[in-house]
Amino acid sequence: MRRLKAVLPALVVLYAYRASAQHSGPATPREQLLDTDKEWAQAATTGDLERIVSYWTDDAVIYAPGEAPVAGKEAIRAYVGASLKIPGFAIRWTPTRAEVSASGDLGYTIGTNALTLPAAQGGSTTVEGRYVTVWRKERDGRWRCVIDSWNPAPPTPPPSRK
Repeated sequence: MRRLKAVLPALVVLYAYRASAQHSGPATPREQLLDTDKEWAQAATTGDLERIVSYWTDDAVIYAPGEAPVAGKEAIRAYVGASLKIPGFAIRWTPTRAEVSASGDLGYTIGTNALTLPAAQGGSTTVEGRYVTVWRKERDGRWRCVIDSWNPAPPTPPPSRK
């Protein structure tokens, strides 16, 4: 019995290791794309302009609500750089879904986002929204965003009265 008590924990650890090894193969293209969007979201919190901009293709276009399209990496760099200089500016997003084409070179992600900006009366305001990004796998094997678009989420309806 003592021997069984000594061996049992080792068997449990071995079984858990084998089970995780069976499921830890290479990530699927969908998982890779979702991970890339998550990495980009994390990069956006650093304020590192070049790191943030590196996730767009050279020919990318941003479609921001109520603004003219921002086309090309240099224009995007200027747009993001100006945004990062706004006192109190912050952006965060959470990808919730990714899909990849059968050819494996195009995909999209969707999710929720929040943009914080200074309010006109002082303080700040946060606009909750949703986004869609179209991605292209580049020659270097990295996923990069080619179309970036978002809009504010619709207002939450008031609770219904019964």
